[in-house]
Amino acid sequence: MSAILVVDLPSGPYALAVGPDGAMWVTLVHSGQIARVTAGGEVTLYDVAPDSKPSIITAGPDGALWFTRNGDDRIGRITTDGVLSEIALPSGSAPFGITSGPGGALWFTAMNSGVIGRVDLDGSVTEVAHPGGMPSMITAGPDGALWFTLNEANAVGRLEPSGALRVREVPTPRSGPVGIAATHDDAIWFTEIRADKVGRIPTDEAIQELDLPGKPHAVVADPSGGVWVSLWGADQVARITADGEVSTIDLIANGEPHGLAIEHTASAGTALWVAMEAGYLWRLPVG
Repeated sequence: MSAILVVDLPSGPYALAVGPDGAMWVTLVHSGQIARVTAGGEVTLYDVAPDSKPSIITAGPDGALWFTRNGDDRIGRITTDGVLSEIALPSGSAPFGITSGPGGALWFTAMNSGVIGRVDLDGSVTEVAHPGGMPSMITAGPDGALWFTLNEANAVGRLEPSGALRVREVPTPRSGPVGIAATHDDAIWFTEIRADKVGRIPTDEAIQELDLPGKPHAVVADPSGGVWVSLWGADQVARITADGEVSTIDLIANGEPHGLAIEHTASAGTALWVAMEAGYLWRLPVG
């Protein structure tokens, strides 16, 4: 198994996604940049805008990376050659979560306006639903719907591409749901940062909760089953198996771990990448 790779990356690495070029693409929320990082740790920086606050990033269906600009109300796009473009949203929207989803489109959350929106590849924007409640992260579910957390409403929402909306209240009051991910067992997992818990929703069943101290923030599916979770308050990542068994890995003290991404290649196996807002990126071989 390869050693852990540590990449110094100042200016607030926040979220990350694997690009079609095999590199990791990272948002730098403090400096207004996007970083491209190779498996060997080579870094290339691309300037977006000083106050843009790039937040969540995802690989799009067009071979580019798409990201939210929480600070200046835009959706950004960057090609693997580093060519940047942008799509303006209404002032004060504060876009945050973004994912590739149904219809070959990008779907996003707007925290301040309470909107779930769709961006087509031609740049057209549609506000599909207005659940309110500070929508945070969003993922495409195994059932063809979009699933998202409502941080201030203490709920998880499910949106069909047609616009049909269902909102489920989280059992624990004031739990602060944030991260969300679809997994290989046809379930949705989400984090409850204020309650020190993670939740799991089999798509047509009741919400299940599991205690996970350390202020869980982001969650990503493990290809071998279960999930990985960043523990922002404990400077750790946790692995939760499908049976609910928990193990943890210590990171850098005061690292502020946020975004997670899984990289898998036939030659190098599986690695977990962790973005730490204090200025570090870790690549941990996990399989």
